[in-house]
Amino acid sequence: SEGLQKVAGDKMRHILAAMTSNRVKGVITGLLITTIIQSSSATTVMVVSFVNAGLLNLVGSIGVIMGANVGTTFTAWLISILGFKVSMVSLSLPLIGLSLPLLFSAKRIRKSWGELIIGFGLLFIGLDFLQKSMPNIHENPEILNFLHNYTDLGYGSYILFMLIGTALTILIQSSSATMALTLVMCANGWIGFDIAASMVLGENIGTTITANLAAAVANVQAKRAALAHFIINVFGVIWLFLIFTPFLNFIGDLCVTLHLSTYNPKFSDPK
Repeated sequence: SEGLQKVAGDKMRHILAAMTSNRVKGVITGLLITTIIQSSSATTVMVVSFVNAGLLNLVGSIGVIMGANVGTTFTAWLISILGFKVSMVSLSLPLIGLSLPLLFSAKRIRKSWGELIIGFGLLFIGLDFLQKSMPNIHENPEILNFLHNYTDLGYGSYILFMLIGTALTILIQSSSATMALTLVMCANGWIGFDIAASMVLGENIGTTITANLAAAVANVQAKRAALAHFIINVFGVIWLFLIFTPFLNFIGDLCVTLHLSTYNPKFSDPK
């Protein structure tokens, strides 16, 4: 944030203002950034930094955050199509190394650019360290095999697994990793498609914790942006729960229509 404040001239402010001048542009910006760096957590933390530096207002930041929520769903498709995921961490170290001499420059603007680039590099490395230091549950999914005993409680199971999805995402600090874990559990038959969908809803809430942690030491506007991220995702989960069964049936029909599956489970209202 401090680096941004030092290098942000009127030109950068105008660019960011133009990119978020209305809600549609803000959503598209968030979607594109998240698709490129393949981390909604990194995008939302950057948005918090922009707001903290006074480069983005609250309304503009919410649009970008909503776009990040959409962009993060592209990661799984990119991995399945391209077979690899872009690693921002591998780019961060060279950027930090190349920017280090700028810190010792006599010119203030060069020094500020060095601080800015090193700050972004440390952001990605920090997120990577945070994720890798958490319990390695997603590589040992058999630990959660016992959860299939709680899949027949009707809507109680949906709520329970939504909370489990939230807790696991907070613990692992990566919605992508928790999503992969959910797919493994579903593929192994420990949970059904409806339960997996409940976990995905919970993961959408859990992923907001990273931005709120970043905003804990930021200014009031940045805290508001992070809180807006949390509230948007919570409301999204609530309204989808109200139409959960028709939604699952719609997804089943869509998969058959797109030839992604030849089997369409129809879900009746659980008892």
